[in-house]
Amino acid sequence: MPDNSEYSPGAGGYAEADAILASMAFPVVVVDPSDEISYLNGAAEQFFERGAHRLIGHKLNKILPSDSPVIDLVRNVRDGGISIFEYGIDLELPRGGGRSLMISGSPVGLDGGSVTLSFHQQLAARSLERQHEYRQAARSVTAMASMLAHEVKNPLSGIRGAAQLLERSVSGSDQSLARLIQDETDRVCGLVDRMDVFGDTDFLVRKPVNIHEVLQRVIDSASVGFAQDVEFSKEFDPSLPPVPGNRDLLVQIFLNLVKNASEAINPETGRIILRTAFRRGVSLMLPGGEGRVHLPLCVSVIDNGPGIPDIVAGNLFDPFVSTKLNGTGLGLAFVAKAVDEHGGIIEFDTGPDGTEFRVFLPIGGTIEETEE
Repeated sequence: MPDNSEYSPGAGGYAEADAILASMAFPVVVVDPSDEISYLNGAAEQFFERGAHRLIGHKLNKILPSDSPVIDLVRNVRDGGISIFEYGIDLELPRGGGRSLMISGSPVGLDGGSVTLSFHQQLAARSLERQHEYRQAARSVTAMASMLAHEVKNPLSGIRGAAQLLERSVSGSDQSLARLIQDETDRVCGLVDRMDVFGDTDFLVRKPVNIHEVLQRVIDSASVGFAQDVEFSKEFDPSLPPVPGNRDLLVQIFLNLVKNASEAINPETGRIILRTAFRRGVSLMLPGGEGRVHLPLCVSVIDNGPGIPDIVAGNLFDPFVSTKLNGTGLGLAFVAKAVDEHGGIIEFDTGPDGTEFRVFLPIGGTIEETEE
C-alpha cells in the first residue's frame, strides 16, 4: 500500500490522481512539510501566471507575501490536523493585483506535513465577499422605507379616503375603479410596512439560543400555515452548542428560507430537509485584517425543487429581486442582513434537482485575532 506521507501525484499508483487534479477547473497546490510547492495543476499555473517549472520546489513565502493569510492557513491545517475553509481571503498575486477568495486547506498523508490548497472564486450570488454589500443594500432599503413612510404614505391615505368617498357616489364600473384605487393604495402601503424589517436591530437583545428549538418553531409554524402539505425531514446534530443571537430574528431567518423552499417545490412530491452540523474548520476573515471569526455551526435548508434560474441567481440577495410572480424581493435581502447581524454568512448551491441554503453562525467565544 502506498505511503501517503510521500505524496507524489504523478508517481505509480498516483497517475490517476494526477489526472483528476489536472482536470480540476480551480487551482490546486500541494505544499510539502518544508513549505515548498511539490505539485500544482494547470489551473494553478494560470492562476499564478507562472509555469510549473517556475513554481515547484519554491517556498510558498517566495510566491506569496510572507504575511499572506494563506501561509497562516497552511500552518493552522498542520497544527490542527483538520481541513479548514476560510472565506473572504484577500490574496495578493505575484504579479500584482488581488482578489477575494474562498480557500480550503487539507492535510495530506498520515504525518499531516503536506497540505493541499484549493482556491475558489465563487459566483456573485454565493460570493461571501458580498456579505457587506448585502448589508449596505439593506441599509439603502431602510433609508428608502423611511422616505416612503414620510413622503408617500401620508398622501396615499388621502388618495384612499377620496376613493372611498367616490365609491359611495358612483355606480357600475366606476365603483370597480374606485375599489381598484383603494386596493392598489393598500398594496403600496403594505410594501412600505414590510420594508420596516430592515430597520436598525442593534437594540435587539442577544443571548444563547438553542438552534434546534428555533428550527422546530419554524417547522411548527410552517406546517399549520403555508406548508401544510409539505414533508419535513430533520437531520439535527444534538451536540451543537447555543448560538449567541436573537431568537425571534433567527426564527424569521429560517421561516423565510423555508417559505421560499415550500414555494419552489411540487406540492405532491416536494420535500424540505432542515439539517444542522458542526463544521470545525470554517472561518471568515474580518475586513482590514482585524482577525477571523470562526463559524462552526451550519444550518442547511434543502429542497428538491427545480432550482433557481440563472437570470436571478447572481443577485438573489439584492432587494427587489424575486423569482415569484407577485414577489417583492425583500425576503432574502432581509435574511442576508439578519444573518450578517448575527456575525454569520449565507451561501447557496442550486441545480435542477434542488437548492440548498447554508447559514454559518458563530458560537460563544469564536473570534480570534489573526496570528502575526
